[in-house]
Amino acid sequence: MNARLVAGAAALLLATVLSACASESPDAGSPSASTSPGTSESPTPDETKSPTASPSPTPTKGIALPTDCRAILSDDVLAQLEDVPLNDAAFGPTGVQDDGSLICAWADPRADTTRLVTTISAMNRGPALDMLNALANTEGFTCFTPDGGTRCEKTWPNTQYPVTDGRTLFWRDDILIDTRFSNLAPSGYTSSIVEHLFG
Repeated sequence: MNARLVAGAAALLLATVLSACASESPDAGSPSASTSPGTSESPTPDETKSPTASPSPTPTKGIALPTDCRAILSDDVLAQLEDVPLNDAAFGPTGVQDDGSLICAWADPRADTTRLVTTISAMNRGPALDMLNALANTEGFTCFTPDGGTRCEKTWPNTQYPVTDGRTLFWRDDILIDTRFSNLAPSGYTSSIVEHLFG
């Protein structure tokens, strides 16, 4: 019974946050669109850390985590990334991790800022909603509920270069898709991953 009350409270909290958010938001593929045009700061160190929840290798909903960075993207998105190196060793650990998560780093190590890094991991509902609510309440992220899940996103000007940086998160069925990007936001990127994972 206590678990039901906690789940209900979490759902109510998310509904409250989402009611204050816009009902539409650009896909990660719109680098020129900004959900917070007045923001001029780069993310704080805490904002760039991965969530601290303890993921399991297989989400409790039974949907397997992906193991191939290219297979999760549509042909159209792959065409937009055609000349961008994937998982170069210069960017540290990528590919399938020990906990079953997948890190995909699309970036050329010779470029100063152009990159897109996605982590797909298992995360239970409670920790996921806590994190997304915090991003909406304290970091100015716009959140909405497409494709049976919850999506939060934000863009901001890069502090060194005249380009757009941003972060897009999508959570559904105990899977979190977390993408950070700078000057590289292929149209339909997140939606393509969602379609691959959830159909």
